[in-house]
Amino acid sequence: MTAAVALAVAGSDPSGGAGVQADLKTFSALGAYGTAVLTALTAQNTRGVTGVHAVPAEFVGEQLRTLLADVTVHATKLGMLGTADVVREVARVLADRPAGPVVCDPVMVATSGDRLISADAVAAVRDVLLPVTDLLTPNVPEAAALLDVAPATTVAELAPQAQALLALGPGAVLLKGGHLGGAESVDVLVTAGGVVQTRRPRVGTTSTHGTGCTLSSAIAALAARTALAGPDAPTDWAPLVEGARDYLQEALVAGGALGVGSGHGPVHHFAGWWPA
Repeated sequence: MTAAVALAVAGSDPSGGAGVQADLKTFSALGAYGTAVLTALTAQNTRGVTGVHAVPAEFVGEQLRTLLADVTVHATKLGMLGTADVVREVARVLADRPAGPVVCDPVMVATSGDRLISADAVAAVRDVLLPVTDLLTPNVPEAAALLDVAPATTVAELAPQAQALLALGPGAVLLKGGHLGGAESVDVLVTAGGVVQTRRPRVGTTSTHGTGCTLSSAIAALAARTALAGPDAPTDWAPLVEGARDYLQEALVAGGALGVGSGHGPVHHFAGWWPA
């Protein structure tokens, strides 16, 4: 048996709900072997972030090159990169070394509202990272920051902004509409083939810590399994997005029962595997 291998390039979350910790849990829950490259250490809990300690860009690159020299990676998820130097280094390595389809979650702001990326790094993501990204998964504020426009306020505004992001170079864009409110959570997937909406009932919960990390890593895990099964076939993102949203929906519903922390608690990455 050969395992599907997924790689997370992201920061650490000591509370375990987001970042590399959430990525590795999600990979495991969805049947992918998880590997990870750390870009930053954070001091955070379910109530907020009190500090960020960036890993030097050269060492992020060394982690990536050393891993990829030995391990075949079937899909990669990019999360919090933090600094412009790290963004450029990650983009440089991915342009030179195959690491499967790249899912980029352009982490800029935590659920708590804390800023997690430097201002100059936003331009680096736009200029050098998007061209090596196969699927970009921003939320509404992140899309607005990348496009330097006002955030979308309605579902109708999602598709035009996603199409504008697609023009910046990624292979596909999943613009997440969770910030818009309403009875349904509506995301928009834009590819060269057109626009698709994906909807789920909104879950009334405060256990939302790490939802963006979890969704993007779920897509990467499913992409890794798909790439292992058919390495020469182009990635069809629509069914992978639907599968990942199903997984996240169950994790959101079950998250409150975990009772972790006193702020925005984590989703339950192993809902259905073990009881809360």
